[in-house]
Amino acid sequence: QVQLVESGGGLVQAGGSLRLSCTASGRTFSSYVMGWFRQAPGKEREFVAAVTRSAGHTYYSDFVKGRFTISRDNAKNTVYLQMNSLKPEDTAVYYCAAQDPGIVVVTTTPRTYKSWGQGTQVTVSS
Repeated sequence: QVQLVESGGGLVQAGGSLRLSCTASGRTFSSYVMGWFRQAPGKEREFVAAVTRSAGHTYYSDFVKGRFTISRDNAKNTVYLQMNSLKPEDTAVYYCAAQDPGIVVVTTTPRTYKSWGQGTQVTVSS
């Protein structure tokens, strides 16, 4: 497993932008599909975006498509989430996660991700 540490959360006004980063320990970062999830108070954790091992393909939930961009730099063991045109409903704790390396296809289900960061709070004011 890898250890993941997120950063970059904060308070922003609606329409603003934030960039989240997630840095992994270990030398096998490129072996993992990486994803971002979020969880708002009283709600279940939900998929936001994912990127394949080589960064060749990205996947997004419908509610962030066109506003958020996931990317990764395997040389830096880091995955990013650029969030633009933020809305108050984007307010949540955001988590990065590493998918089970035994699963080849990209998934959007939290239970298939085996390593999680501690989360970073994103608050969007109206």
